[in-house]
Amino acid sequence: MRLPSHAMRRFCAGFVTVCAVVGLPASPAMSAGATTATSDPNTVRIDNFTFAPATLTVPVGTKITWVNRDNEPHTVTSQANPREFASAALDTGDTFVRTFDKPGTYAYYCAIHPHMTGVIVVK
Repeated sequence: MRLPSHAMRRFCAGFVTVCAVVGLPASPAMSAGATTATSDPNTVRIDNFTFAPATLTVPVGTKITWVNRDNEPHTVTSQANPREFASAALDTGDTFVRTFDKPGTYAYYCAIHPHMTGVIVVK
């Protein structure tokens, strides 16, 4: 019998919560000594329909990595016209990387969920 996707999401969320409470890694990649993509200060985490941090200030030449930790697909799409960058739809665990070579303020959003917004400030 196959579980509906909402039931699988609840199961996975419960599993991760139990692992966190008892201090176990939820996956082998999170075991002792391993580093996660979000340990980098130049990583934006996509989770619970938000970009975190919502605003990130970096020096020119910085490579930013967005990692989708949500159970839904998301994009990282420039609000500029014309678009300066746009990712494909990112599934859970997928990443998008962009290097910011010029100073400026770069507003972006998720094209699938437009209420999700973020800003990269490059100085």
